[in-house]
Amino acid sequence: MHFAKQIFTSVVTLLVMCGHSFPTFAQMEDALLASVRSAREMKVALGSAPPWSYVSPSGKAEGYGVEMVNLTLKEMGLPPLIGVLTAWDAMIPALQAHQVDFVAPGLTITEARCKVVVYSAPLSAQQDALYVLPGNPKKLAGYSDIARRTEIKLAVVIGSSQEAYALEQRIKPEQLVRVIDVQAGAATVIGGRASAFAVGQFTISSPEQKGLEIVLDKQSPVNGYGVAFRKENARFRDAFDKQLRLLIRDGTVQKLYEKYGIPNGDTAAQLLATVSKAHEVVPSCE
Repeated sequence: MHFAKQIFTSVVTLLVMCGHSFPTFAQMEDALLASVRSAREMKVALGSAPPWSYVSPSGKAEGYGVEMVNLTLKEMGLPPLIGVLTAWDAMIPALQAHQVDFVAPGLTITEARCKVVVYSAPLSAQQDALYVLPGNPKKLAGYSDIARRTEIKLAVVIGSSQEAYALEQRIKPEQLVRVIDVQAGAATVIGGRASAFAVGQFTISSPEQKGLEIVLDKQSPVNGYGVAFRKENARFRDAFDKQLRLLIRDGTVQKLYEKYGIPNGDTAAQLLATVSKAHEVVPSCE
């Protein structure tokens, strides 16, 4: 026994001399996971984009994205999220300032954002569409038409990937009508202040019931929408992704699409099942 103890002591001494360190349990556990387990609550930046995410009149966070996140957290043994309604362009600053624990799905996975956050696997994927008045009076087929016709006004959510993409497609800044959320974008078109509203193709459910028509821009890229975490919480993101992928493959996506009146649930689930990491959508992402 004494000889074995001497061997153990010698091995430890050698490892220390070689610069090997032994992390404590606190160091091994992700800081966010430890914080949530201690506080028993999780504050999450949430955008107003029904049926994907919104806060009900009772103050409860709801929507497809919210429910997918809550089901994932439940599988991780964690409490449901507490939604903090946040402007889209203020979400990442709030995350970096530790005002929230993470950002609920809604922010498109982009190269620029991946420089400051880590993303989960996508919870939804879609191309951009233009929401126009019934009959498409301006005969718009996509961003390129608006770029050629400088008299056309396009509504975009402030800080959105659609705003950035519109400028990349040479739509002039003065053609853009910047709005705070999806509801405001739809109202801008219905009220005549813009000819179209650019947003993801499944963002507005049952557009015809809201006085709008959808025009898919077939030339636009496929965007992925995931949960954004601080870079130091990459291990939490990995654990989150592990449970999320199980939900994506077990039919939960289709059930929730149907529950919230979002079309093409089967197509969405099939697409999401092919993508397990953010870097498979944007290669520069971690």
